[in-house]
Amino acid sequence: MGRPPLHSADDFVDAAIRLFAEGGIRALTMNAVAREVSAPSGSIYHRFPDRAALLAAVWFRTTGDFQRGYLDVLGDPPTPGSAVRAAVWTVDWCRTHLSEAVVLQAGVRAFEPDGWPEAARAELAVRDEASKHGIDKVFQLLAKETGHPADQIAFAMLDLPLAAVRRHLLAGEVPPKRIDKLVRDLVGLMLAIPAD
Repeated sequence: MGRPPLHSADDFVDAAIRLFAEGGIRALTMNAVAREVSAPSGSIYHRFPDRAALLAAVWFRTTGDFQRGYLDVLGDPPTPGSAVRAAVWTVDWCRTHLSEAVVLQAGVRAFEPDGWPEAARAELAVRDEASKHGIDKVFQLLAKETGHPADQIAFAMLDLPLAAVRRHLLAGEVPPKRIDKLVRDLVGLMLAIPAD
Protein backbone atom coordinates (compact mmCIF):
# COMPACT_ATOMS: atom_id res chain seq x y z
CA MET A 1 0.00 0.00 0.00
CA GLY A 2 1.43 3.37 -1.03
CA ARG A 3 1.58 6.32 1.28
CA PRO A 4 -1.08 9.01 0.93
CA PRO A 5 -0.13 12.06 -1.13
CA LEU A 6 1.29 14.99 0.80
CA HIS A 7 -0.48 17.61 -1.30
CA SER A 8 -4.09 17.57 -2.45
CA ALA A 9 -5.45 19.11 -5.62
CA ASP A 10 -6.92 21.86 -3.42
CA ASP A 11 -3.45 22.64 -2.03
CA PHE A 12 -2.22 23.28 -5.56
CA VAL A 13 -5.30 25.31 -6.49
CA ASP A 14 -4.90 27.43 -3.34
CA ALA A 15 -1.28 28.08 -4.27
CA ALA A 16 -2.21 28.94 -7.85
CA ILE A 17 -4.82 31.44 -6.64
CA ARG A 18 -2.27 33.12 -4.35
CA LEU A 19 0.31 33.31 -7.14
CA PHE A 20 -2.22 34.77 -9.57
CA ALA A 21 -3.28 37.41 -7.04
CA GLU A 22 0.34 38.37 -6.41
CA GLY A 23 1.74 38.29 -9.93
CA GLY A 24 -0.93 37.68 -12.54
CA ILE A 25 -1.20 34.88 -15.05
CA ARG A 26 2.51 34.84 -15.92
CA ALA A 27 3.38 34.02 -12.31
CA LEU A 28 1.16 30.97 -12.46
CA THR A 29 3.47 28.24 -13.76
CA MET A 30 3.41 24.59 -12.78
CA ASN A 31 6.86 24.84 -11.17
CA ALA A 32 5.93 27.99 -9.25
CA VAL A 33 2.76 26.37 -7.91
CA ALA A 34 4.69 23.28 -6.80
CA ARG A 35 7.31 25.50 -5.14
CA GLU A 36 4.58 27.48 -3.36
CA VAL A 37 3.42 24.32 -1.54
CA SER A 38 6.97 22.95 -1.11
CA ALA A 39 6.22 20.01 -3.37
CA PRO A 40 8.51 18.39 -5.92
CA SER A 41 7.76 19.89 -9.33
CA GLY A 42 6.63 16.54 -10.72
CA SER A 43 4.00 16.03 -8.03
CA ILE A 44 1.65 18.66 -9.41
CA TYR A 45 1.33 16.61 -12.59
CA HIS A 46 -0.27 13.81 -10.55
CA ARG A 47 -3.18 16.19 -9.92
CA PHE A 48 -3.22 18.27 -13.12
CA PRO A 49 -1.89 16.98 -16.44
CA ASP A 50 -0.93 20.47 -17.60
CA ARG A 51 -1.18 24.17 -16.86
CA ALA A 52 -4.44 24.52 -18.80
CA ALA A 53 -6.14 21.97 -16.53
CA LEU A 54 -4.86 23.84 -13.47
CA LEU A 55 -6.15 27.16 -14.83
CA ALA A 56 -9.58 25.61 -15.36
CA ALA A 57 -9.57 24.23 -11.81
CA VAL A 58 -8.69 27.67 -10.40
CA TRP A 59 -11.58 29.29 -12.27
CA PHE A 60 -14.14 26.59 -11.49
CA ARG A 61 -13.40 26.41 -7.79
CA THR A 62 -13.32 30.17 -7.33
CA THR A 63 -16.53 30.86 -9.22
CA GLY A 64 -18.28 27.87 -7.65
CA ASP A 65 -17.40 28.95 -4.11
CA PHE A 66 -18.52 32.52 -4.78
CA GLN A 67 -21.80 31.52 -6.42
CA ARG A 68 -22.75 29.07 -3.66
CA GLY A 69 -22.25 31.72 -0.98
CA TYR A 70 -24.03 34.40 -2.98
CA LEU A 71 -27.06 32.21 -3.63
CA ASP A 72 -27.23 31.17 0.03
CA VAL A 73 -27.46 34.82 1.07
CA LEU A 74 -29.89 35.65 -1.72
CA GLY A 75 -32.28 32.88 -0.68
CA ASP A 76 -35.05 31.18 -2.59
CA PRO A 77 -37.16 33.02 -3.42
CA PRO A 78 -35.07 36.18 -3.43
CA THR A 79 -36.50 39.36 -1.95
CA PRO A 80 -35.43 42.99 -2.31
CA GLY A 81 -33.98 42.79 1.21
CA SER A 82 -31.99 39.65 0.40
CA ALA A 83 -30.76 41.34 -2.81
CA VAL A 84 -29.31 44.15 -0.68
CA ARG A 85 -27.74 41.59 1.69
CA ALA A 86 -26.24 39.70 -1.27
CA ALA A 87 -24.71 42.90 -2.65
CA VAL A 88 -23.13 43.68 0.73
CA TRP A 89 -22.06 40.04 1.08
CA THR A 90 -20.19 40.40 -2.23
CA VAL A 91 -18.11 43.24 -0.78
CA ASP A 92 -17.48 41.30 2.43
CA TRP A 93 -16.53 38.17 0.46
CA CYS A 94 -14.00 40.22 -1.54
CA ARG A 95 -12.55 41.48 1.73
CA THR A 96 -12.23 38.04 3.32
CA HIS A 97 -11.23 36.23 0.11
CA LEU A 98 -8.92 38.81 -1.45
CA SER A 99 -6.96 36.44 -3.68
CA GLU A 100 -10.12 34.77 -4.97
CA ALA A 101 -11.70 38.18 -5.55
CA VAL A 102 -8.70 39.13 -7.70
CA VAL A 103 -9.32 35.95 -9.73
CA LEU A 104 -12.98 36.89 -10.28
CA GLN A 105 -12.09 40.51 -11.07
CA ALA A 106 -9.72 39.31 -13.79
CA GLY A 107 -12.47 37.30 -15.48
CA VAL A 108 -12.37 33.94 -17.21
CA ARG A 109 -10.45 35.28 -20.25
CA ALA A 110 -7.41 35.84 -18.01
CA PHE A 111 -7.30 32.06 -17.49
CA GLU A 112 -6.98 31.28 -21.21
CA PRO A 113 -10.08 29.05 -21.59
CA ASP A 114 -9.48 28.51 -25.31
CA GLY A 115 -6.52 26.34 -24.33
CA TRP A 116 -8.35 24.29 -21.69
CA PRO A 117 -9.00 20.60 -22.23
CA GLU A 118 -12.17 19.94 -24.22
CA ALA A 119 -14.04 18.59 -21.19
CA ALA A 120 -13.24 21.76 -19.21
CA ARG A 121 -14.39 24.00 -22.07
CA ALA A 122 -17.65 22.05 -22.24
CA GLU A 123 -18.06 22.34 -18.46
CA LEU A 124 -17.47 26.09 -18.69
CA ALA A 125 -20.22 26.43 -21.30
CA VAL A 126 -22.66 24.44 -19.14
CA ARG A 127 -21.80 26.40 -15.98
CA ASP A 128 -22.06 29.74 -17.77
CA GLU A 129 -25.46 28.89 -19.23
CA ALA A 130 -26.81 27.64 -15.88
CA SER A 131 -25.47 30.70 -14.07
CA LYS A 132 -26.89 33.12 -16.64
CA HIS A 133 -30.27 31.40 -16.61
CA GLY A 134 -30.40 31.35 -12.80
CA ILE A 135 -29.38 34.96 -12.27
CA ASP A 136 -31.65 36.21 -15.08
CA LYS A 137 -34.54 34.47 -13.33
CA VAL A 138 -33.63 36.29 -10.09
CA PHE A 139 -33.54 39.64 -11.91
CA GLN A 140 -36.95 38.99 -13.46
CA LEU A 141 -38.51 37.96 -10.12
CA LEU A 142 -37.14 41.03 -8.38
CA ALA A 143 -38.14 43.29 -11.27
CA LYS A 144 -41.70 42.02 -10.96
CA GLU A 145 -41.69 42.50 -7.17
CA THR A 146 -40.10 45.97 -7.14
CA GLY A 147 -41.43 47.41 -10.38
CA HIS A 148 -37.87 48.31 -11.44
CA PRO A 149 -36.39 47.16 -14.77
CA ALA A 150 -34.35 43.94 -14.68
CA ASP A 151 -31.23 45.76 -15.89
CA GLN A 152 -31.47 48.12 -12.90
CA ILE A 153 -31.75 45.11 -10.58
CA ALA A 154 -28.70 43.55 -12.27
CA PHE A 155 -26.71 46.76 -11.88
CA ALA A 156 -27.64 47.07 -8.20
CA MET A 157 -26.93 43.45 -7.32
CA LEU A 158 -23.78 42.79 -9.35
CA ASP A 159 -22.22 45.77 -11.06
CA LEU A 160 -22.43 48.23 -8.18
CA PRO A 161 -20.77 46.08 -5.49
CA LEU A 162 -18.05 44.99 -7.91
CA ALA A 163 -17.42 48.59 -8.96
CA ALA A 164 -17.15 49.54 -5.28
CA VAL A 165 -14.30 47.08 -4.69
CA ARG A 166 -12.61 47.15 -8.11
CA ARG A 167 -10.06 49.89 -7.38
CA HIS A 168 -8.96 48.10 -4.22
CA LEU A 169 -8.71 44.71 -5.91
CA LEU A 170 -6.64 46.12 -8.77
CA ALA A 171 -4.27 47.60 -6.18
CA GLY A 172 -4.13 44.30 -4.28
CA GLU A 173 -5.71 45.98 -1.25
CA VAL A 174 -8.42 44.71 1.05
CA PRO A 175 -11.59 46.75 0.44
CA PRO A 176 -12.28 48.90 3.51
CA LYS A 177 -15.22 48.09 5.76
CA ARG A 178 -16.90 51.44 5.04
CA ILE A 179 -17.76 50.19 1.55
CA ASP A 180 -20.38 47.88 3.11
CA LYS A 181 -22.54 50.82 4.17
CA LEU A 182 -22.03 52.59 0.86
CA VAL A 183 -23.18 49.52 -1.07
CA ARG A 184 -26.05 48.81 1.35
CA ASP A 185 -27.33 52.38 1.04
CA LEU A 186 -26.94 52.66 -2.73
CA VAL A 187 -28.44 49.26 -3.52
CA GLY A 188 -31.25 49.90 -1.06
CA LEU A 189 -31.93 53.23 -2.72
CA MET A 190 -31.95 51.67 -6.18
CA LEU A 191 -34.35 48.95 -5.04
CA ALA A 192 -36.40 51.35 -2.89
CA ILE A 193 -35.47 49.62 0.39
CA PRO A 194 -35.30 51.94 3.43
CA ALA A 195 -31.77 52.37 4.87
CA ASP A 196 -30.99 50.78 8.25
